Amino acid sequence: MSRKLVLIGAGSTVFTQRLVADLIKMPRPEDWELALVDIDAYTLESVELLVKKMLATGGADIKVTVSTDRRDVLPGADVVVSTIAVGGRRGWETDVVVPRKYGIYQPVGDTVMPGGISRAMRMIPAMVAMAEDVKALCPRAHFFNYANPMTANCRAIHKATGVPVIGLCHGLGYVEGQIASFLEVPRQDVRSIGVGLNHLTFITDLFYQGQNAWPMARAKLAEQRPDLERELAEKTEFPNGVSGRPERYSDQPFAWNFFLQRGVFPCAMDRHATEFFPERFPGGQYYGKTLGVDAFPIDKRIAYGDEQYVQMDEFARSDAPLTTEDLAQVPGEHEDLLDIIDSLYGDGRRVFSVNMVNGGAVPNLPDWAVLELPAAATGRGFIPLSLGPLREDLAAIIRRKLDSIEITVDAALSGDEGLFVEALLADGAVTERSMARDLAAELIQAHKEHLPQFA
Repeated sequence: MSRKLVLIGAGSTVFTQRLVADLIKMPRPEDWELALVDIDAYTLESVELLVKKMLATGGADIKVTVSTDRRDVLPGADVVVSTIAVGGRRGWETDVVVPRKYGIYQPVGDTVMPGGISRAMRMIPAMVAMAEDVKALCPRAHFFNYANPMTANCRAIHKATGVPVIGLCHGLGYVEGQIASFLEVPRQDVRSIGVGLNHLTFITDLFYQGQNAWPMARAKLAEQRPDLERELAEKTEFPNGVSGRPERYSDQPFAWNFFLQRGVFPCAMDRHATEFFPERFPGGQYYGKTLGVDAFPIDKRIAYGDEQYVQMDEFARSDAPLTTEDLAQVPGEHEDLLDIIDSLYGDGRRVFSVNMVNGGAVPNLPDWAVLELPAAATGRGFIPLSLGPLREDLAAIIRRKLDSIEITVDAALSGDEGLFVEALLADGAVTERSMARDLAAELIQAHKEHLPQFA
């Protein structure tokens, strides 16, 4: 039986290529139909050309349809995937740059703090409208979201529509790899259990070859600690991930200090985790660097995305052939989407880290909360593992963030500027109401093209 996968936001320069690479490797790729949706007709054409090059090179007979209107292709969909970014990289850039006028510096700006809250104002109405279309046109489809802010987007969809969206992110798998590098052991031998919010998931259990690996981590930290002060003083940048040598304590000092103090490791490490604790990094000050500037420089990341898009567009429209060697270099979709789909349709009951409604899996957090947690992909859909209560000091951190996210969701759904201000204050990065009012007003003005609810 053929299955139809609709990808909304197909202009994502990396995700689409990786997904297609995985489809090509499937045992029977001809059993799939791929529908690509992007509101930018030029970008959509480029992606279509590139995808068809990949399929031709890989010898995969997959039907491809494209549309700038998702309603054209949603009927009959089995799987719907969202990777949209309302306002694109220019909107992301504005989310980061405007708060800097107020002394607020972020290394990411897509989840929490003013940048993430601003992004939510644009994203939530679009995500809710998409969910309503899924509900009306393909109600039995599995609906997956990759778009940030993950927690706020998924919570808004559940609250406004009841559609059971599942959020996917590569954060936990990525951090497992970084910890394996830190321990200097093979990646495939390291597994973990984590629970929390997307980009602030607490790894409570770490295993190496099935055994508790936290003692190994403490031993490795003890080896590095004598040289820690020198390493921190000599480092000229704090990369997001390290290649060519093992991960070191000094690459993620906040995360490892958090582990030493609390016994759990925050995922997805310093670049994301610091944004959930703005009170600890006033003015963005981070171990002698400034977050988003020379520590995890966000401007360079956005510029890199621009470069990737240009390269993708030029190659897609050129006569240059795509070789099988080129295709083999595409790493594949690292959030395991096709493995998840296979487990759902085959009742494989494999466990994945997903963002979904708590529903009692963590009893001392709200049932309605969207949490990142392990869940089994079954023929009945996702069933979260019953993890028991989260340690109370950690639960308190999550509850506080859930409060600000809930206000953010209500502000985005209602277009209430006063709630936007309250969300900024509840988040903690802004502590003065007058500043919050000014910042909210400036962000609304900067993004007015994408914020009709605030008109």
